[in-house]
Amino acid sequence: MTFNLGLRIGVILLSTCLASAAWAAELTPDAINAAEPASAQIEGDEPSPLVVRLQVLLDRAHFSPGEIDGRLGENAKKALRAYSEAQQLPSSDVVTDELWRKLAADGRPVLTRYTLTKKDVDGPFLKKLPAKLEAMKSLPRLAYTSAQEALAEKFHMSQGLLATLNPGQRFKRAGETITVIDIAPAVPETVKAQRIEVDKTRQTVKAFDDTNRLIAFYPATVGSEDKPSPSGTLKVTEVSPNPTYGYNPDYKFKGVKTTKPFEIKPGPNNPVGTMWIGLSEQGYGIHGTPEPSHVSKAESHGCVRLTNWDAQRIAALVGKGTPVEFTDAR
Repeated sequence: MTFNLGLRIGVILLSTCLASAAWAAELTPDAINAAEPASAQIEGDEPSPLVVRLQVLLDRAHFSPGEIDGRLGENAKKALRAYSEAQQLPSSDVVTDELWRKLAADGRPVLTRYTLTKKDVDGPFLKKLPAKLEAMKSLPRLAYTSAQEALAEKFHMSQGLLATLNPGQRFKRAGETITVIDIAPAVPETVKAQRIEVDKTRQTVKAFDDTNRLIAFYPATVGSEDKPSPSGTLKVTEVSPNPTYGYNPDYKFKGVKTTKPFEIKPGPNNPVGTMWIGLSEQGYGIHGTPEPSHVSKAESHGCVRLTNWDAQRIAALVGKGTPVEFTDAR
């Protein structure tokens, strides 16, 4: 009986490894750059070349799928629906011929080659990111923990996808060339947002121009049970890159025992990431995150959390006084 159980476990593990190897083998630059919809509906939980290309094209069009990982998860579906809305097409998860033609009008390859620089590989990097806020306050900078983490974020992708596209690469030598996502936008966004809409239910952020045209979209984590996000319309009061995070003991966040305020130094692994967009209600803002894969999937402390790159992009669209409307669509 023990032998049979062990044999079954071995078969399961082998099957899992073979399945992982199969999709990894499919995720080649040629397969991704040439991917076209085989049907109107993209299905499957495993990463695929087509979904990588779809995510990159959405990201280039200013409709962010969050972290690009090759999976058609909820964030990618949100971006797809928002892009359909902006193109005045029926909103759904279906990639129609018309929708694909609009996205694929950007005919550039979605992957490119990048040469590692000394800055990319030398750091300095954190040996380990503390799990608790109080343990972060003594660190001189909340840096990345590795070159792989830094490069993945630089090119809007998951560390897993970066590793799959570069088998055997350890990202430790300047001068070596790797495969990354070409994140250059299809059309540079030069129009400023006249208003921002934060949907607390759908966990999304939308930017509109002065004609009420939807010009950009981002998946987000909005609020928490401990500290719900505000309601109504606030205004942007500041745009601060590389912010210092200040903890107020009045917040009484779970896991924080101190009753005294403290500060956490800037860096991409700072609790609010690399960008803080302050709002007109004390303690609330739109900001980045040290965990891009958790956007829309984990609670925020009442604020609006985006990937670091999306927080930087929305910061370029707003200024002091830009209205930010919090809605609760059902």
